[in-house]
Amino acid sequence: MENITVREASDVDIPILLGLLYELGRPEPQIDSDVDSFRKLVKQYISDSDKKTLVAVLDDVEIVGMVSIVFMTRLNQKTLELYIPELVVREKYQNSGIGSKLIDSCIEIGKKKDCHRIRLESGNQRTQSHQFYKHLGFSQYAQSFTKKL
Repeated sequence: MENITVREASDVDIPILLGLLYELGRPEPQIDSDVDSFRKLVKQYISDSDKKTLVAVLDDVEIVGMVSIVFMTRLNQKTLELYIPELVVREKYQNSGIGSKLIDSCIEIGKKKDCHRIRLESGNQRTQSHQFYKHLGFSQYAQSFTKKL
């Protein structure tokens, strides 16, 4: 899509960012106070210098996608790792190049910050996403394990 721009998210984008995260399958608020907590968390994320949140904007009006970035230090690397915890494009805009634009923006930022790699995780059930990442040149090199606490 030619009329897509990517910019850093701001506080006014928080309600839309939360909606995108819910679309990605992230937990939704169960009680009213959860909404305020989630808003505060996103606001902190946006203002943290070790993190970035980018949005894809259609026609300078509608946010149709987002990606979050965390710059991580590793004990065995001299440079930062760019980690992508969330990448989501609204369903009706998927397969139109928006995800690629967001990833390209991440690559550009990673190169400017001299990151040694970009890393992300994708749920086992997201087979289409896996193909998308492979198409963009990502390689699967590990498995991720989690344990709920």
